[in-house]
Amino acid sequence: MDDSTPPPSPPNDLLIAVCTYQESQNIQAMLTGLRRAFPVACLLVVDDNSPDGTADLVREAQQTDRRIELIVRRDKRGLGSAIVDAMKYAVAQGYRFFVNLDADQSHDPAQLPDLVRVARDQPEVAVVIGSRYVPGGKIVGWPIRRRLMSKLVNRFATGFLKLPVKDCSGSMRCYRTSALDALNLNSLQCTGYAVLEELLVKLHRDGRRMVEVPITFTERELGHSKLTFKEALRSVRFMLRLAITLRRNPNVP
Repeated sequence: MDDSTPPPSPPNDLLIAVCTYQESQNIQAMLTGLRRAFPVACLLVVDDNSPDGTADLVREAQQTDRRIELIVRRDKRGLGSAIVDAMKYAVAQGYRFFVNLDADQSHDPAQLPDLVRVARDQPEVAVVIGSRYVPGGKIVGWPIRRRLMSKLVNRFATGFLKLPVKDCSGSMRCYRTSALDALNLNSLQCTGYAVLEELLVKLHRDGRRMVEVPITFTERELGHSKLTFKEALRSVRFMLRLAITLRRNPNVP
């Protein structure tokens, strides 16, 4: 192959990632649902060395599905850094689109094709957000405390960070990897849930377009939520620092 020959395209241009910690009760059903929605897409599980055997169940699934990839992180913790590591993998492997969603079945894989379709049809869009807070979107099974925490985070983000979307904290998204690559993913600072807002801030400041597609979010039935009140406050504190930084220095990338 000479230098003028473009590199071969991957067999499929879409990578779908789920980031896990102690999701042994959900991971098999999630992988099955994803494969049903996307028969040929590459599925990536980024597991933080779960002590409950989540990674072992993924290895079992790999025996019958060669398009499942597994990364086990033994020296890192945190949803934010796991999502960023998955994004780096997507960029490095040459995928055009990167999809992320929760591993606990609160996100229905059957809704993902709508997000991917919008991303493919609108090449000017950098990220398509599965939104609970646009017309047609809804939340099923959340207690009042969770609804209040979510609204607090989202109103704070839209108000202080000037984000032009209604759902800033949901992780069900389809990104264009060229936009992610242009951001310099190594510059992201948050290792927790607030990385979801940080990504939108960077995309928005880079002049990238984002759109929302309504989804139904359902409270998990198995396992335990990793989002605590303490983590929600931590996210708000990070966003406050980010907002102050942006106001003091509007040219910060």
